Amino acid sequence: MVPLFAYWDIRGMGQPVRLLLEYTDTHYDEKRYRLGPAPDYDQSCWLDVRLKLGLDFPDLPYFIDGDVKITQSNAILRYLGRKHDLCGHTEAERMRIDTLVNQATDARKAFIRRVASQDDTEECRQGSIETLRSFSDFLGSRTWFAGDNITFVDFLMYDVLEQYLQLEDSLLEESKNLQDFQRRFEELPPIKQYMTSPRFLSTPTNIKMAKFLAKQS
Repeated sequence: MVPLFAYWDIRGMGQPVRLLLEYTDTHYDEKRYRLGPAPDYDQSCWLDVRLKLGLDFPDLPYFIDGDVKITQSNAILRYLGRKHDLCGHTEAERMRIDTLVNQATDARKAFIRRVASQDDTEECRQGSIETLRSFSDFLGSRTWFAGDNITFVDFLMYDVLEQYLQLEDSLLEESKNLQDFQRRFEELPPIKQYMTSPRFLSTPTNIKMAKFLAKQS
């Protein structure tokens, strides 16, 4: 039986997992749950089954690989990283990964707060710029965020940066190394092939209840 990845039919926290599955040439099935229309946004498609799947903490996304059943997007990324030797090769690389997973998660939460509040003030914009500048400093002249070799955290970081860019295209204009990172990631053959396929989910970024669904393509 092939692994199953399940999430809402949005990018959200599921996109880094999708990208990693594609990069590792994992043959998997995908279940996309869909909210009902406004104003109720019915979630019964998920709520009716969430307690029947044998998950320790029933939530989306979830990943089932044989006897392995995981929720939490970062836990899924780590599992796939261990499975495909994408967790760093030295202690220094693993420390960078551990640090960045938490920083990227904080940055995603800040993005969600800004989206939810529709805060377009200059103060909030500067906060986003400072967040991205810190990532630029952390990357430095490295090819990938942990070092010379790609790791699972690069998939998380790519998507976090993409979400910020949906707020404003120019947010990375002062961070050429982050621009180069984004291009380098998109040029990876499995990623490029996936992004040009009909299976690639470019939008929406957020669930239907969000006040901001990001720009449409």
